[in-house]
Amino acid sequence: MPSHPLSVHNFRVYWIARFCATLAQMAMVIVIGWQVYDLARETMGIKEASFQLGLIGVAQFLPLLALSLFAGWVADHLDRRWIARASVALEAGCAITLAWLTWTDTISLPALFGIAALLGVARAFAGPALQALAPNLVPPALLPTAIALSSVSWQVGVVIGPALGGYLYAGADWLPYTVSGGLFLTSLLMLMLITPVARSAVRKARNPWLQMIEGLHYVRRNRLVLGAISLDLFAVLLGGATAMLPVYARDILQIGADGLGHLRAAPAIGAVVTAALFSWRPLRTEVGRKMLWAVAGFGLATVVFGFAGPIMTGMMGDDAVGSDWSPAVLLSLVALFALGAFDMVSVYVRQSLIQIYTPDDMRGRVGAVSTLFISGSNELGEAESGFLAALIGPVAAVVGGGIGAILVTGLWAKIFPELIHARTFDPPDSRGDDDSTAKSG
Repeated sequence: MPSHPLSVHNFRVYWIARFCATLAQMAMVIVIGWQVYDLARETMGIKEASFQLGLIGVAQFLPLLALSLFAGWVADHLDRRWIARASVALEAGCAITLAWLTWTDTISLPALFGIAALLGVARAFAGPALQALAPNLVPPALLPTAIALSSVSWQVGVVIGPALGGYLYAGADWLPYTVSGGLFLTSLLMLMLITPVARSAVRKARNPWLQMIEGLHYVRRNRLVLGAISLDLFAVLLGGATAMLPVYARDILQIGADGLGHLRAAPAIGAVVTAALFSWRPLRTEVGRKMLWAVAGFGLATVVFGFAGPIMTGMMGDDAVGSDWSPAVLLSLVALFALGAFDMVSVYVRQSLIQIYTPDDMRGRVGAVSTLFISGSNELGEAESGFLAALIGPVAAVVGGGIGAILVTGLWAKIFPELIHARTFDPPDSRGDDDSTAKSG
């Protein structure tokens, strides 16, 4: 019997595959956003170009909205390994295409929007398959640790990837796409090394559509899962400051593409430090309360970041901006570090609770709902930030979003007391809970 998930071959190569794929995805996301904004600013003002950032978020989200339920059903009925392999292969093709278009200086807004939509299709299928695959790779006794490690690989990739993309783009505009293509191919190779795995039998039904919407019904019935997923949806939807980083880097802090890498690195460092802390001292008690406090801290850090540049500029004049290490930039980096640390706590707790409280034969469909909500918070959060920035300006959009995230946290604590009552990560059965208790959280 293995003593740790990383001692299991299948889980070890899965962990590398998921980390590489997430790293590549997030590196591309920040560069696509920068290129869209940069191309738009050649002919548009700040507000109009910010609106284009909103549209690119919609372009990535619409395929997820259209395909998520079907993708979840597929993940529960077909070999999850091959679904993940096909999705990653499509993402590799998108990265290589963008690298070629940028290298040949033929990149355009229509090309960026089209490939962003294809990436949305790939993520619609990859998310449920990869989330549901992890618990199939280790013995039941190692499941909580495996889920935590899987969440850490995803979240660390989420926050490191954009920083990597920003720094690579500062070196050469085609470089981040080339590196992302290599990472996707590495991920594909690791996925090919996963041997066949056992999984729970899927209950047959005459109508596949009924099976697809079972994931929605399960999430609606399980208030702990519903509260955890929807909290992230609304908090990040409102507090999506990272969508405005190209605006802050170019026009508010005036630090360009190099500075954009610094801004994206700050939450990455915060998340990595937090993940390292969890690997040494994992959360064991009052996990629900800690998630709620972390989301509130995320909102507060967003407010501080939104105000940092304008306030410091008002106090110190132009000396506060224009340099990578000016006072306004330093305060912004501290706020973003805290934002990444709080977000890591929230994601770590949320993903662990969702996976542990979901039966294996439902993990694909519930994972699809979770992916839809997460993408709704990310892509629609970017769209909301872009559209709101076009209406009231980027600073007001970021600050207002952070305040909204704090308010949502307080409201969710009252609507979903199950979150407060979630004490540990122990599966319900291991605590002697009956089925009704597990369903109520």
